[in-house]
Amino acid sequence: MPSETAPIPLAAPRPGAPPSAHLSRRQKAAIIVRFLLNEGADVSLSDLPDDMQADLTKLMGDMRYIDRETLAEVVLEFAGELEAVGLTFPAGIGGALSALEGRISPLTAARLRKEAGVRQAGDPWQRLRALSTEQLTEICDRESTEVAAVMLAKLDVSCAAELLGELPGEKARRITYAMSLTGAVTPDAVDRIGLSLVAQLDDTPPRAFADDPSSRVGAILNYSRSTTRDDVLTGLDEADAAFAEAVRKAIFTFPDIPARLSPRDVPRVIRDVDQARLIAALGAATASETSPVAAFLLDNMSSRMADQLREEVEERGRVPPPDGEAAMVEIVGAIRALADAGEITLRNPDDEDADTA
Repeated sequence: MPSETAPIPLAAPRPGAPPSAHLSRRQKAAIIVRFLLNEGADVSLSDLPDDMQADLTKLMGDMRYIDRETLAEVVLEFAGELEAVGLTFPAGIGGALSALEGRISPLTAARLRKEAGVRQAGDPWQRLRALSTEQLTEICDRESTEVAAVMLAKLDVSCAAELLGELPGEKARRITYAMSLTGAVTPDAVDRIGLSLVAQLDDTPPRAFADDPSSRVGAILNYSRSTTRDDVLTGLDEADAAFAEAVRKAIFTFPDIPARLSPRDVPRVIRDVDQARLIAALGAATASETSPVAAFLLDNMSSRMADQLREEVEERGRVPPPDGEAAMVEIVGAIRALADAGEITLRNPDDEDADTA
């Protein structure tokens, strides 16, 4: 009986048997791979387990030739098996977690990965390249110069340049010099370094909230009444002045509109606000901190629409404070929604040129 890796002879199989009857499934797989390579197909085998890659390579090294009839039968058998496949599932818990990434909660994914003892699948350097410059800077701060040099060499050129610009001069010089010593680093060592860095990322407990606490509090206060907002900020000043200041920077209210909204975006915002609510907000904007907002909005829309709104504001007369404040909050909400959707960009009030952007 021929061994699994014995050269395949030209001799015909036993009478009545198919031409490929003397071939094992592994030999047929090697034939398919060789056939696809001959046809110019880009066959990626790196995802196979190491032992399967080794067996396939040895088989292809031992096999010599097959006749056309056998090749045709093996290809037809392979095509038939492909057509019979209705659905495939990822191999193992690691593959299943990768397939469900983003569709199950990070906490559940981390727990299952830890229980199964599997690491994040895929190329570790692909994950590292997707990190922000701030995250990469943190890695450089806690890792040795040699590890940082390997990481810098594996990053895209533009990303590496940006990262160097964020590092202190002396540290950047040490890392770039260490890159000159990476010529002898083996691919296995680079892979181990990547896996180690990714393992540290996986060990970081997932955050229940993606945004900063000050941003969340600021977003809540954006929709609160001014009396509630002032009362909360006063309490925060007493409890944690630094946090209160961060919340103030995150707050975007009606009086902030001229400093944060670009004049060219005013018509876009106006289209998303009910005209009755707009008239109420403009009519209520009579105080020293809100009247400039009304002037800003009216000055940056068409003169015809501005004149029409002025007439309707005058016809309506006095607006009750609760109605006026609710209308102002609605305008702020419309601006926030457009900014979150990426249709407009709010300016940074700390920028020196914010008033001229």
